[in-house]
Amino acid sequence: MSAKSAMPVAVKRPAHGPRKTASAPPAQDASAFLQRYAGEFQRLCEETRAWIPRLLEVRQLLVDTARLGGKVILVGNGGSAAMASHVAVDLTKNAKVRAVTFNEPDLITCFANDFGYERWLEKAIEHYGEAGDVLIAISSSGKSANILNACAAAARQQFAAVITFSGFSPDNPLRQLGQENFWVDSRAYNLVEMTHHFWLLALVDLIIGRSEYAA
Repeated sequence: MSAKSAMPVAVKRPAHGPRKTASAPPAQDASAFLQRYAGEFQRLCEETRAWIPRLLEVRQLLVDTARLGGKVILVGNGGSAAMASHVAVDLTKNAKVRAVTFNEPDLITCFANDFGYERWLEKAIEHYGEAGDVLIAISSSGKSANILNACAAAARQQFAAVITFSGFSPDNPLRQLGQENFWVDSRAYNLVEMTHHFWLLALVDLIIGRSEYAA
């Protein structure tokens, strides 16, 4: 190889202009947005309050499940998976109701690789679920195939109940699968997820019987 051919080739990189940043709306518009946002969240949490008697039913169901030695399994995707982990820890530690999720990366990648992503939760429930357990299934759209398949697996495993949390369309398929079905009348992902989180953490405190306690 000649010395000429061994010389490194200089690569001309395009010049970058100033970094672009998102343009902020005027303060007055931003303030109005947040006021509407807070108002919409309040409406979703409080409108009709039909969720209150249903949450009372779920409270008794989880207490009975724990007393009989069963556990609660919570499933979701993305933000709903993070929510499931939060609620599972609080149920177990603070409310003394044993609860688990399947959010470990090794379990997800193994089962999804072997059975497909749409079926990995179904297979996890087949391996780890037991008759008398309770499934809490969370999906903003109510259309996630792996969540729907998880509900079907719980029914086959003779779970004590399936509890669903969904949003978007009022006739989404997940809303048809539970003994109790909590639905948020919104198509805004974050508002749906925050309402789900509010209801689920209210459930934890309802089981405990108070909202202030030592961490």
